[in-house]
Amino acid sequence: MTKLSEIRKDYSSKSLDINDINSDPIQQFRIWIDEAIDSEVPEVNAMCLSTMGLDGYPNGRIVLLKEVDEGFVFFTNYASEKGREIAAIPRGSLTFFWPELERQVRITGDLTKVSSAESDAYFLSRPTGSQIGAWASPQSTILGSREELSSRQKAFEEKFKVEELTRPSHWGGYRLLPFRLEFWQGRPSRLHDRISYQKNPDESWTINRLAP
Repeated sequence: MTKLSEIRKDYSSKSLDINDINSDPIQQFRIWIDEAIDSEVPEVNAMCLSTMGLDGYPNGRIVLLKEVDEGFVFFTNYASEKGREIAAIPRGSLTFFWPELERQVRITGDLTKVSSAESDAYFLSRPTGSQIGAWASPQSTILGSREELSSRQKAFEEKFKVEELTRPSHWGGYRLLPFRLEFWQGRPSRLHDRISYQKNPDESWTINRLAP
């Protein structure tokens, strides 16, 4: 069995020069995620969302990025563990890792709910099964069995055979509005490229190279 301490990979496919990046970190992110999409990176929009747990410990999980505008948008159950954490402390961070491109992006910012209209529009674009799932799952609560969840699913399937299937009020989107971003490009000998953006009070961005 290979020891974890013996696993190594030398990164050498690309570099990141501070003189070549976009002055707007959102645009720089768009460039990178477009390259990841073009490279057919699996689950390219998967990101680790970290929030502050109600017990004082950080809490992370993988969610899916669904839109990039002035911020980064994802959708979830507002009554879930993450939803309760965001309600208490509306701050979070996102981490993307695209190993095929030897790249990582870290984003820190404030979290706010998207508008009801935005949540409605995205909900109605989802497959019917996913729409039913948003109603059926009491996310993050304890279940007695898988059958309990299946029973809830069947009940809502029957309900919405005769009623209009609309978005539940406990489900919708959040937008993370960033004030700090870091773009990481793997390089040989662990001397990686790290470029950071920090938002200033006047909404401009300060860009720096960080030591790896």
